[in-house]
Amino acid sequence: MRVSLKNYTLRHLSISFLLIIAVWAVLFYAYILEEVYDNVDDGLKNQKIEILREVYRNLNTLNINEYGVNQFRIISAEGDVSFSEDNNFSREFFYMPYDDEEEPYRVLRTGFYDPEGVPYHLEIRTSTVEEDDLMLDLSTALIVLYLVLVLSLYLINEFVLRKAWGPFNVIIDNLNLYRFGKKEQLAPINTNVIEFQTLYNEIVDMWRRNEEVFNEQKLFIENASHELQTPLAVTINKLELLMEDLSLNEGQLTAIAEAKSSLMRLVGLNKSLLMLSRISNRQYSEVLSVNLNQIVHETFITYQSMIEYKEVEFQLNDKGSFVITMNPDLAEVLFANLLRNAIKYTEKGGKIIVDITDDCLRVLNSSNGSALDTEKVFNRFHKGEQDNQSNGLGLAIVKSIVDLYPFLHIMYSYTGGKHIFALRYVKS
Repeated sequence: MRVSLKNYTLRHLSISFLLIIAVWAVLFYAYILEEVYDNVDDGLKNQKIEILREVYRNLNTLNINEYGVNQFRIISAEGDVSFSEDNNFSREFFYMPYDDEEEPYRVLRTGFYDPEGVPYHLEIRTSTVEEDDLMLDLSTALIVLYLVLVLSLYLINEFVLRKAWGPFNVIIDNLNLYRFGKKEQLAPINTNVIEFQTLYNEIVDMWRRNEEVFNEQKLFIENASHELQTPLAVTINKLELLMEDLSLNEGQLTAIAEAKSSLMRLVGLNKSLLMLSRISNRQYSEVLSVNLNQIVHETFITYQSMIEYKEVEFQLNDKGSFVITMNPDLAEVLFANLLRNAIKYTEKGGKIIVDITDDCLRVLNSSNGSALDTEKVFNRFHKGEQDNQSNGLGLAIVKSIVDLYPFLHIMYSYTGGKHIFALRYVKS
């Protein structure tokens, strides 16, 4: 799942902090425990010295053989082969009446000789910090520290990094809003971050280069189109004049007619390519509220003679008012191409149906053929099997127009022997 840079950073830093604090907690706990035991052991050693001095001053001290107020006891070691004067420390549990449970103690076990050379065992104990309480307190402190760090990171992201990344967001908005042929300057940024300023400068340079290339390409296409139209028109006129020559035989007239037909196809191809280029370059920037019902009626009148010539039945079902905001010229081209496509691929005596609702326009035409390839039907220069004379650009123009407007969607389907092209208004 994709996330914003802010959340991505916060998530990974939070996980990193959690691991670091966990490792640090273990090491810190071991260190603190070692320091506690070291200090306690030093205290026990010092207490041993004080007890031995007391023994030499007062031999009655040797009679203390149970832990009491002084937290030590002395036991005779006569005949004990394990007697040793070394200091041995251990951690043991003893019952404490106050807590009514066993608590941890640090115990020093050692040996000494009284003034008469009799060996004795000496055991000194002192209460230590409970490790479970220490662990609980340490865990609580670390959890609070972790939450404070994460909260601090969140606040830094919200207030500090948001401001620092503000210019980057402006750059992203510039890229999202940029369109070829757009004359407005890119929104400026105000930043002291070198990387953001460098990125912005590079994008401005790219924008200028793209605009220069776009203008040159647009000028070339328009000039090439106009330059082609003139010789094509002149050639067609000369062929028409030549066809009026009574001295030509039927074979020659047929050859001239075929040449004229090829040139007419070339004229149509040139106009279609020019239209696609202008659409792709977003030269139709004007938008108005367009009533497709009205455009359908006007287009039908334009192609009525063609429909009657093919003896095709035309049925228009107005079930709603389809009103959208788009370029009116493109709206006319869009439906005209859909209707011409339906007329071209409807067999003689067939039927064309146009259904209009508030958010959908469907063009249905009967056919004796099979379904078209849904993946290629809107591709440029893709031709159906029914007509080899087609230039394969009509539906490509329809798709290019629809792609200009995010709220429009065109779909093709084949049901009940009918080709269906559905133009839908997708509400956001």
